[in-house]
Amino acid sequence: MPTPRLLIIGLDCMAPDLVFDQWRHDLPNLSRLMGLGSYGRLESSIPAITVPAWSCMMTGRDPGELGIYGFRNRRDRDYHSMGISDGRAVKFPRLWDILGEAGWSVAALSVPGTSPPYPVNGSLVSCFLTPSTEVPFTHPPDLGEQITAWMPDFMLDVPNFRSDEKERILANLYSLCDQRFTLAEKLITRDRPDFCMLVDMGVDRIHHAFWKPMDPRHPQYEAGSPFATAIHDYYVHVDQRVGDLLAVCDPDTAVLVVSDHGAQPLMGGICINEWLIANGYLTLKEAPAEVLPLDKVEVDWKNTQVWGAGGYYARIFLNVKGREPQGTVAMADYEALRDELATKLSQLTDPDGNPLPIKAFKPQEIYQKVRGRAPDLIVYFDDLAWRSVGSVGINSLYTVENDTGPDDANHAPLGLMIFHDPKAPKNGQVLEGAQLYDLVPTLLHRYNIDAPSGLRGKVLAI
Repeated sequence: MPTPRLLIIGLDCMAPDLVFDQWRHDLPNLSRLMGLGSYGRLESSIPAITVPAWSCMMTGRDPGELGIYGFRNRRDRDYHSMGISDGRAVKFPRLWDILGEAGWSVAALSVPGTSPPYPVNGSLVSCFLTPSTEVPFTHPPDLGEQITAWMPDFMLDVPNFRSDEKERILANLYSLCDQRFTLAEKLITRDRPDFCMLVDMGVDRIHHAFWKPMDPRHPQYEAGSPFATAIHDYYVHVDQRVGDLLAVCDPDTAVLVVSDHGAQPLMGGICINEWLIANGYLTLKEAPAEVLPLDKVEVDWKNTQVWGAGGYYARIFLNVKGREPQGTVAMADYEALRDELATKLSQLTDPDGNPLPIKAFKPQEIYQKVRGRAPDLIVYFDDLAWRSVGSVGINSLYTVENDTGPDDANHAPLGLMIFHDPKAPKNGQVLEGAQLYDLVPTLLHRYNIDAPSGLRGKVLAI
């Protein structure tokens, strides 16, 4: 058997247009995999967010089944109970768990949704949600000691990547990338696992920090910036590290390169709570004199029907009687109010009065199950080109900045996948209609391993 039998290289947020079209000739290793294997755009989860998308991809379950609707999720029915969901929220086996049960030795490195670390049949290094290397971040625990011996400055993420410290961010990005790929090379050489997966978060971080100087479509395009080629150069570097990693694998190793979602220029923000206030759904006891998060102002909950949260998409929550502490919306009116909100939001325009494409999703209609405390509506503004801003006191429906720090890019609903098995080349087959839910059933089918019942995806012909 080759070592590893299967290698997955996760590149968080890598944009298919940049890889498949714009820069393909500058990415020889990815281009070679495309030319020999299968590739295509990969529809992300709804919402198209790192957490939960990687957990959806690796379990074959949707956010509703996982009960994870983004980085932050409601812990209870209180109004301000949002908290980060870590790996303990994932109650389904992931691909490497299933392979481990089938006897494969595995190495899973920095896959989002794996903090805190847990036992696997091999090695696991937890993800960017890990607070620091001062807490356990590996299985087995002594692997952490080995990693810090190899890399004394081992990074879990780029600190404060939404800031104006561009030179420092760029240096951190390359360090993070190099550490992930070097660690994979070392563990493949040392442990010879049957399965290895790593995820580089640097692609996502560089989009957020450096899209303005790259893209003339960006409303705040920075012409002539010294960082104009920062994203291109990083993609070239990642491609080189892909080649280096493949060089330590056997020639027959099957490789999947995958991103959980794509990226696009951030066109601006829609101030969802300002819209709810203006339309009479949300009432404050007193208008703030400055821009503040909603949880820092006094809301008149007894006269509020709806409130919202910011992020890549808008989460809309209804103040339901018997569900929220001071609920005002009767369950008999629940569906009518959801429909009314969806209709009114669909009439939104951009600041120039042009129609703004709006998608308002009901969780019960897009998920196989709805667990936990889901938003009552999930709203995409122009397929995520506009983000949701939850702060109040802005006194406008629109912003040009993210309210959580400088940000150049937003996510896009389509990521990418490239698969090449040297034993079964596909000679540049272009995949259509692939979803991230398809990867677990496809790979288990390929290796003749029984899939858990109830998986959402289909088997792809890769």
